Amino acid sequence: MNLWEEIKESFRRGSSLTRIIYINLGVFIVVRLGYTLYALFSGNLLGGPAIRKSFDHNVMEYLMLPANPTTLLFRPWTLITYMFLHFDFLHILFNLLWLYWFGRVFLMYYDQKKLLTVYLLGGLAGAFLFVLSYSFLPALAPFAASSWALGASAAVMAVAIAISFLVPDYTFYLIFIGPVRIKYIALFFILTDLIFIPVDGNPGGHIAHLGGAFYGILYAWQYRRGRNPGRMFSRFMDSVFSFVAAPFRRKPKVHVAYKRTEDDMEYNRRKADEQAEIDRILDKISKGGYESLTREEKEKLFRMGK
Repeated sequence: MNLWEEIKESFRRGSSLTRIIYINLGVFIVVRLGYTLYALFSGNLLGGPAIRKSFDHNVMEYLMLPANPTTLLFRPWTLITYMFLHFDFLHILFNLLWLYWFGRVFLMYYDQKKLLTVYLLGGLAGAFLFVLSYSFLPALAPFAASSWALGASAAVMAVAIAISFLVPDYTFYLIFIGPVRIKYIALFFILTDLIFIPVDGNPGGHIAHLGGAFYGILYAWQYRRGRNPGRMFSRFMDSVFSFVAAPFRRKPKVHVAYKRTEDDMEYNRRKADEQAEIDRILDKISKGGYESLTREEKEKLFRMGK
């Protein structure tokens, strides 16, 4: 089995966590290869920031989440594509590491559908708060037309916060620190995003993270009360996946059953006559060889032997 076949088999048999990671990696590789081709054919390979800005405008903006609601209205697919989209290596590296660590803990206690549901709904919650903040916050509204979001951070945040509230005493063993309960790591995430909103030039990103965190808390709170807040969405996604996958499913072989028009007595009589005829032909072969058969006998032996 070659590498590509192994990857496909791993994706097919893997958990939802494995598939989410594969999709993020696959999109990242396609984007980076696309950027390389874009730079090569632009005639300005060493253009640096200018090439990146052009690539963002002509390609990435059709996949990133726009802060402007009007733009989003004409590009609704970006609500999904943005949460699988990365350009910088460190961005995807840390997102997938956090997703892997917290996703594994999630799957220790809950099933794969719930993980996928929290990931997608957390990403949507992050998108909603991102667009809402640029629409109503005075400090951000002037920049709505030129602001975009990309990355799995809000979706990963939802998974991390949800499992941190569901099993708060689960313990991670961190290098140089030692054992730390997962609830304190979640609290650190939330506080960091709150503190850095006005600091590092990415207020929209931190606000989107908080949207994912809010959904994670809501999901855990509802689940602890005996409800499954993502049940309807999970059913909807099952329908979508079934529709998308339908053309690629192997069609079952059709078995045709033929109804006999003769009754049992007639059928048994006919089979007995056929067997007697075969015995006669075989006896003739044993005495005079195959060449002793007539043309009709040869055809009959061939036809009965099928």
